[in-house]
Amino acid sequence: MEEKLNITNYLSEVLEIPKEAVSTCTSHYTAKKVAKNEFLLREGEVCNQTLFVEKGLLRMYSIDRNGKEHIIQFAPENWLISDRSSLYFNEKSKYYIEAVEESEVLLLKNDFFTTINQQFPHTAENNDLLLQKHIRNLQNRVNSLLAETAEERYMNFIKMYPDILLRVPQWMVASYLGITPESLSRVRKELARKNFQTS
Repeated sequence: MEEKLNITNYLSEVLEIPKEAVSTCTSHYTAKKVAKNEFLLREGEVCNQTLFVEKGLLRMYSIDRNGKEHIIQFAPENWLISDRSSLYFNEKSKYYIEAVEESEVLLLKNDFFTTINQQFPHTAENNDLLLQKHIRNLQNRVNSLLAETAEERYMNFIKMYPDILLRVPQWMVASYLGITPESLSRVRKELARKNFQTS
């Protein structure tokens, strides 16, 4: 793994920890290389860490009683992913977290952000802002699944994950959108037709 980690930029630019002090945070996480299709969390386990994606792509999903997968989130480079309910309430997880690609991740201890806030009190406000943005995104995602058309959901997906379409199979995109792969194909064809007509 390269010496200059993506998390260095995350800690200094997002949380605004002085660059000369970022190295003091390394004791709060460990690096792990993950093979494609390797699981970092399975249903029934207790999630005890947050994952920061240095390189690669992860996904979090559930499986319903009929065996159908429902993708909750993708996590490309510089994204954080965890089962917050399991992490903070010590509950058995309902989700799987799996590597879509060969990946390099950092395993942040469950008290990572609490420790960072204690060590650098000024980061608490930034952490709170990140949490509020996460809650806002979850609310928007719920509303999208309940109230928006498949085309609107697809366009929101592209805005949220601009580089994911070329990295995952179509069925995964459909699973995230809550539609069938066939419906996704129709949406893409219709959008292509509209773009052709306006070009």
